[in-house]
Amino acid sequence: MKNTDCELCAFENPKPTATAVVIREQKLLVAKRNEEPFKGKWDFIGGYLQQGETPEEALQREIKEELGVDSRFTYLGAFAGTASYKKYGFPVLSFAYLAELAGDIKLNLEENAEIAFVPIFELKTVAFDSNQKILEFIKKKFTYNLDEIRKLVAQLDPAAVVNEQSLYRAIVEGYISKIEENGELIGIGWIFPRQTKLRHQAVVEDMIVDERHRGKGLGEKILLDLIRWAKNNGVEVVELTTNPKRLAANALYQKVGFKLHETNHYLLNLAR
Repeated sequence: MKNTDCELCAFENPKPTATAVVIREQKLLVAKRNEEPFKGKWDFIGGYLQQGETPEEALQREIKEELGVDSRFTYLGAFAGTASYKKYGFPVLSFAYLAELAGDIKLNLEENAEIAFVPIFELKTVAFDSNQKILEFIKKKFTYNLDEIRKLVAQLDPAAVVNEQSLYRAIVEGYISKIEENGELIGIGWIFPRQTKLRHQAVVEDMIVDERHRGKGLGEKILLDLIRWAKNNGVEVVELTTNPKRLAANALYQKVGFKLHETNHYLLNLAR
């Protein structure tokens, strides 16, 4: 919009948008556009911020308008791109959020022609270049075989239920180290940062090696990778807890330098 008498309008500042990334069973929610540009193409749910809105408020509004449900968000990042209106092109900055929908979807046909959940790696393209960057980010960060993860977790705790959305939030909030063999997931570990008033700490959780592959040093390989991530992110202290009966795990932690810290470990279950 350079051809204008408005000096401020001539600046090519990006217009902010908010974008929802909804994943269920490794499938992405996409909507088919009703209007140009990209009419008939798959798009993510979202839209432009209105005056006075934060990205979270805008996305909550867009999801309510387009799908008829409420949602909760985890911030993923900002992605630059371009868009157009009639004959004008302009830059945009899309704030992307991992979105968990609450309730049954009721599609607003005035907004989109249809919606679908498409397997992540089957979705080759989406409308708008900023969304294409978001799609590539999703493929890189959130592609996991959920069945393999569930089998691994069951070896650690047969009663545990793997929450898919918790897995994705864990990826966003920390770092997951994984080991694969012939395309099969055989080991995994997670670390996440925790800033206290005294220091920058990180916590190691959910370290698991498939029982068929134990005794090969894979647990140590995962643990050292998690420690490497901590060092690279300025972490001062790494902490973890483990059952005293897990002799091999206790021996590994001591081998790489962990010291037993005498403390009372309390848990308060707020989900009951």
